[in-house]
Order: sequence, then structure tokens, then C-alpha cells
Amino acid sequence: MPEQSAPPAPSAPPVPARMPAWRVVANGEPEEVMELGDVEVPEPGPDEVLIRVRTVALNFPDVLLARGQYQVRPDLPFTPGIELCGEVAAVAPGVTRFAVGDRVVGWGQGALAAYAVLPATAVYPAPPGLDDVHASGLTIAYQTAWFGLHRRAALRPGETLLVHAAAGGVGSAACRLGAAAGAHVVGIVGSPAKVEAARAAGAHEVYLRDDDWVTPLRRRGADVVFDPVGGAAFEQSTKVIAFEGRIVVVGFASGDLPRVRPDHLLVKNYSVLGLHWGLYQRVRPQRLDEAHAELCRLVDDGVLRPDVSDVVPFEDAADGVRRLARGVTTGRIVVRVADDATGDATRDVARATSDDDRAAADGNRAAAHAAPGAGRGEAAR
Repeated sequence: MPEQSAPPAPSAPPVPARMPAWRVVANGEPEEVMELGDVEVPEPGPDEVLIRVRTVALNFPDVLLARGQYQVRPDLPFTPGIELCGEVAAVAPGVTRFAVGDRVVGWGQGALAAYAVLPATAVYPAPPGLDDVHASGLTIAYQTAWFGLHRRAALRPGETLLVHAAAGGVGSAACRLGAAAGAHVVGIVGSPAKVEAARAAGAHEVYLRDDDWVTPLRRRGADVVFDPVGGAAFEQSTKVIAFEGRIVVVGFASGDLPRVRPDHLLVKNYSVLGLHWGLYQRVRPQRLDEAHAELCRLVDDGVLRPDVSDVVPFEDAADGVRRLARGVTTGRIVVRVADDATGDATRDVARATSDDDRAAADGNRAAAHAAPGAGRGEAAR
């Protein structure tokens, strides 16, 4: 019987000239300033990758970018969305980390579109153990939590970890990674509806933000505090920090910048550590690769699976960002941009002007290379 040859591998779908994309056309509340339009597909520049987007995990910086309150302010109009899972559609000459067809996750401006261009250093292989919906939320929140707990605070097994906003995106990631590291995790949440979400993320004890959590924690002390809130949360944390404890400042979701008292640091022997996760991409990008490898190991071991509360269709992305702005979500909201099998966007939309397209593409590329920094954006993660 003649030997049969293997069927040819399926070729990647051709890249179209235009694509549907969400646009922020002014600064304001997301549901008022986000519009669905039709723009030119961007081309990857030096050291960049073009990704056919499948899913986008929403983050609080999406809210701040729409409002014009983020530390990076792209020129209007621009395409929002900063965290995705998709498939490599094209690579720039000289990029060897990826090939067309690779399934990847990544972060950078312009994800809420059928295609997005990202720096190759901000793209990683997608873990096989996660589907597109859950893989899209693996990068920003979990890397931020991993760097805060392990690189900055050097969390050790048996220590007590206090996590503020424990039911939020970055807070729940910190709870899960802290529990995986063998810490006793104490979560602080803003409402009774979020208590179970924090417990499900790995918190062993959960307190409401407005209750007295200082008195019970002061007795044993918190060895590490993970603080994406700032303001009163930071001030109260200094009352429960243990001898040689470490407070990791991730951001200021409260909008209030706390005052650090050097005399208090001295007499209580504790440290305050800042975390600007995005800066590692510019200064030590290999550290992000190491963190991604560790997160993938935890996925493979069955320890880690990003929490997803809702999956919304592409045409409802603005409403998803609105819900995030209201602070009523637990777990991640994920936007399904394309069908996994075809890569087709979920909706055809009206065409936009080509001049606006080019301006948006240039603005998105500049913002994609501007790593997310500290401040209110980091606070919400």
C-alpha cells in the first residue's frame, strides 16, 4: 500500500487591509467616548509583532486611558485595550522569538481591535493549559503580583501576607500567588459581595475595608503588605506591619497619595518598596521572561488559573469598561474579539477616515512602547 503523505499544515489567514477597532475619540467616561470604527490594519515596525487578537482582558488602566488620567496619554483618537491573547499574524524582519501562527499572550496599547502591533519583548508564548479567555488575563495582573511578592518583598513560606483590594484583578492575583508560596493570606475587600471572591482567590481570612481589621492583625503583624490602593489603606497598614516587614506600593486606586514617615520606618524596622512593573520591560526585560515561565509552571501544576467573571462580545467592550469603572466586578472581564477557529472579527462596522486611521496607528504604536508605570494605572491592576 503506498505511503500516504501527511496533510499540509493549515496556512494562516491573510491579513486584511482594514479591521474593526474600538476608538477613544475624546476623554471622558468610557461608555461616552468609546466608538466602534473601521481602521487600517497596522504594520509591525522594527522589533514588533502583528497579532490577530482573539481575546482581551480588561484592566483599570483602560478606564483611566479613556478619562485621560493615565500616566501615558495617547493622542486622540486611539485604540484602547492593553492585554490580549491571540495568534501571530506577521513579524518584523529580525524578530526570531516568534513565527506566524504562534499562539501568544501580550500587553501594550491597541488590543481592542481585530489586529494589534506589540513590541516583541511584550509578547510571550500562551500556556497550553489555558484557553484564550483565561490566557488573556495572565500577563499584567499576575506579573505585577509576582514581581511585588517575590522580586520586591521576597515573600517566604509561613509569613503573613496582607492584600488590599483582594477581590480585584491584581489583588486576587496576589492572593493566589501568596497562597501558592505558602503564606497565610489576609484579604481586605470593599463590600460583602466580594468576600467569597477573595476567599476563592486564596485568602485564608477576609475583612471588610470599613471594619476594624487593624486590631486583630496588629497582634501578630503582617510580614508583607501588598497595596494597590494607597491613602488610608497604606496608613492603616503601617499600624499592623511586623518587625522587618515590607509594604509593597503597587499603586493608588483610592486616588490619595499616602505620606511615608521616615521616623516611623526607623522605630518599627520596616521597609516601603515601590513596584513599577512596566519599567522592567525597558531595564530588565529578561526578568519578565523568567516571571512568565514561573507563571506557566504554576498553570501546568494546576495551581493558577486567572479568575474570569464575565466574557462579553466585541461589540459590548465599552460596556465592559464601564462596569470596570464602577468597581462592581470580581474577577476579570474578558472581551471575545474573534472566533478561535476563523480569526474573523465578531462584527463589521462603518469605515472611518483614512487620515484618522493613520493618526491612531501612530499614536497606538507610541503608547505600546511606553511601558505601563506606577501611579493610578498600576493601582487598579
